[in-house]
Amino acid sequence: MAVEQPTAREAEQTRIHNIGYRSYDGPRLGRAYARRSLYSQSLRGAYGLGRSVKSKVLPMLLFVVMCVPALIMVAVAVATKAKELPIEYTRYAIIMQAVIGLYVASQAPQSVSRDLRFKTVPLYFSRPIETVDYVRAKYAALASAMFILTAAPLLVLYVGALLAKLDFGHQTKGFAEAVVSVALLSLLFSGISLVAAAATPRRGFGIAAVIAVLTISYGAVSTLQAIAHVHSGDTSVLVWMGLFSPITLIDGVQTAFLGASSSFPGAQGPSAAQGVVYLLVVLGLIAGSYGLLVRRYRKAGL
Repeated sequence: MAVEQPTAREAEQTRIHNIGYRSYDGPRLGRAYARRSLYSQSLRGAYGLGRSVKSKVLPMLLFVVMCVPALIMVAVAVATKAKELPIEYTRYAIIMQAVIGLYVASQAPQSVSRDLRFKTVPLYFSRPIETVDYVRAKYAALASAMFILTAAPLLVLYVGALLAKLDFGHQTKGFAEAVVSVALLSLLFSGISLVAAAATPRRGFGIAAVIAVLTISYGAVSTLQAIAHVHSGDTSVLVWMGLFSPITLIDGVQTAFLGASSSFPGAQGPSAAQGVVYLLVVLGLIAGSYGLLVRRYRKAGL
């Protein structure tokens, strides 16, 4: 069978050109640079930076909602020449827990669910990073975003207190204690939320899972504490119930060690000895969340 020869025009179109491809001979930045880049990109994404305008609306709105009450309190304190701020620094995050929960529920799935849904996780591991690098970058980014969200209003309160010429030593001590508290809160909430969000590639399911874990646990614990407070004289029962909700765990730690007033019924918070148990549970949940994420992505990255 005769083979048809290409015409001159076809031969011209199939010509191979030497366009000067050269191998890369620049610096190899390695795992640390890749990890920092992933952390930076994830942190920016937690506030919609570098994304569409629609993606910026909710995180920025929640950030404003977190700060506005602090601004109002400062304005009242300055205008009335108050001797103290309306609330303790350590109480602010407890009062605003609904906003914090909504923020982490919206941003934890955004951070990890899309990579799982579109199966891009193996592409990360084709670069010089490993599973632990991915998990550390994502965990650190969401915890940092949470810390910014929770610490910003505390800074507003602190600056306002100094402008109102309140006692510097007392205000600084309260501010420092609250910063430690929200740092623990950020690590705890981020870890739990990432584990819940990483369990499903569907962002909607991830949001529902995070809200369920944070909201239902707090609702159940606070309801049982209220019932026990009415029907039982044993206040230790209230304290041990607080171990089963993330927000009550943080409340217990800051009550025991950071001079905060408790939000438990009857204002009966954990003692120092009970506070040690609270702290160990918080640290255990943080470490456990990290371990579960590493295990999850060892499978997801295959």
